[in-house]
Amino acid sequence: MACEVGRRDFLRWLAMSGAGLAAAGLAPAVFAQEAAAAGSDVVVLTPVTVIDATGAPARSDVAIVLVGDRVAWIGPPADLPPAEGARVLDGRGKYVIPGLCDMHTHGADMVAVPELHVVNGVTTIREMWGYPENRVVRDRIERGELLGPRMVLASGIIDGPVSLLEPPVVRVSTEDEARAAVRTAKAEGAEFVKVYSYLGRDTFAAVADECARQGLPFGGHWPYRVTIPEASAAGQRSFEHLYGMGIHTSTRRDEFLARLAGQRFDPAAPRAFYNLVAELDRQGTLSHSPARAQALFELLVHNGSWLSPTLIVNRVISAPAETYAHDPRLRYVLPSLRDYWKERIKVFAPVTPREIAEREAYFQALLGLLGDAYRAGVGVIGGTDCPNPYSFPGFGLHDDLEFLVKAGLSPMQALQTVTRDAARYLGRQDTAGTVTVGKVADLVVLDANPLDGIGAVRRIDTVISRGRILDRAKRAKVLADVERAVQTSAPVARTGAPKRDCC
Repeated sequence: MACEVGRRDFLRWLAMSGAGLAAAGLAPAVFAQEAAAAGSDVVVLTPVTVIDATGAPARSDVAIVLVGDRVAWIGPPADLPPAEGARVLDGRGKYVIPGLCDMHTHGADMVAVPELHVVNGVTTIREMWGYPENRVVRDRIERGELLGPRMVLASGIIDGPVSLLEPPVVRVSTEDEARAAVRTAKAEGAEFVKVYSYLGRDTFAAVADECARQGLPFGGHWPYRVTIPEASAAGQRSFEHLYGMGIHTSTRRDEFLARLAGQRFDPAAPRAFYNLVAELDRQGTLSHSPARAQALFELLVHNGSWLSPTLIVNRVISAPAETYAHDPRLRYVLPSLRDYWKERIKVFAPVTPREIAEREAYFQALLGLLGDAYRAGVGVIGGTDCPNPYSFPGFGLHDDLEFLVKAGLSPMQALQTVTRDAARYLGRQDTAGTVTVGKVADLVVLDANPLDGIGAVRRIDTVISRGRILDRAKRAKVLADVERAVQTSAPVARTGAPKRDCC
């Protein structure tokens, strides 16, 4: 039996076999020296089956070495010298995938939300509404004071003077105000700007131009006063919730757009316009034009615009209000938020048998549209829009992956929307998104193969986030602590806190 080598010798061995580290832009010798000096933990996960999310077949009987916050080596267990002081995790019968990225979230500053993401394997989130409270949470996570995911944080939501949202939404009426809002976002450290539905045509153009000047990407809702092709051509990188897709792929497209152009935003009843768009979107799927759909998809691909469909939210508002009333995951939700969900869903949920049938048909049509868009090459990023009603932080991304498969994506393709493709969208493909030497040590260890059925993403054994190991026992403790915390916490009351129906 081979003798165990000391920690420094083990790191030196990693450096000597560090072709993967060099390919990742890390000088192997420097990596080993810095890791030794920092006292970085060494973790060996073996033997496992690796699903690296590159699209390559699963690799069985593999060992993975983590040093601190990095994947340092991947190879056959037989090639790995036994290391004194390394923590060895038994991976027999387990499957390793990259940490998941929820590309549309809210409420990271709410009680227990960051923890719920991580214990469910969500190690990165794109937080779609930036304000002081969640910037504080992001900083606490970065300092290691709070268990939570890596956060990519938006600007404040920029909308028109008429809006569905309450403060801290940023309402702009002029081009100067729109440009100032973008400059403020950059000064506050936003990584991208979020645009909303009721922006005017001129103010949207000003936001787009100022984002280009400031070097900030922007995405968000379809701004009703411009068409999706116009917004895409102006640089909008993501379109959320599939809003407007039914209208823009309909034989009646021009009729619907003309009707919207002639309808004003009513400050006394701002939701009336939203409701009209929703109905025209539904009608649009009944008069679908494959040719118009293909032309739109080709334009999105050409412009580099992505779709963020948030299918779980579309599912929830397509079902009767009581559908999720007894979901066992409600025990991890603040009672005040549960009460809010119960009442708020009534605004959207269908009631009569006809409404229920129409909404179900519409949801199925959206799944078909998304599948067609993906096959046409449009980038798709998975996300949940949590914590809107019954979109559970962390858990909801598992739901969303199942709907992506129902839309026609393979399990591998669905997984890639929240790993490899999410990292590519965020510009982090060199450091995250796949199980690759040199990339961050954000991994999920599963009890079953997600390529055989995407529901296996729920069967989590261990989550490794920033190199921190949450095994089955630790995950159970975090969930128990969350359940206790939400029952004993006072209702959230913050100055400037957003309304919970932001999308």
